[in-house]
Amino acid sequence: MQFLLIVLNKVELLDTLLEKLMEHGIRGATILNSTGMVRELAKCNEDFPIFGTLRYLVDLDRQESKTIFMVLKDEQVEEAKKVIREVLGDMSKPDTAVMFTLPVLSAEGVDF
Repeated sequence: MQFLLIVLNKVELLDTLLEKLMEHGIRGATILNSTGMVRELAKCNEDFPIFGTLRYLVDLDRQESKTIFMVLKDEQVEEAKKVIREVLGDMSKPDTAVMFTLPVLSAEGVDF
């Protein structure tokens, strides 16, 4: 089993992403509202020049990101990542998304 986490900055794609995951049999995600460190620093520390520069790297009009996480069977992980890449596009572009997995050693209450 693996823990898949996505920090979605392009929140307008959330519904599409969830629908596509469901179409591929991937379900059981939990979604939280979240705010990144750079966003908080950029809006709160206008007195420091470096933080003013950070304002140009993030979309300050967007109030929050969405953090999506789920526990998947090992064989589901690559399919989920493929769907996520198809919906979100190039995640190396700034202010898109971050995705990573971690091994799950045990889980209870997870229904595959």
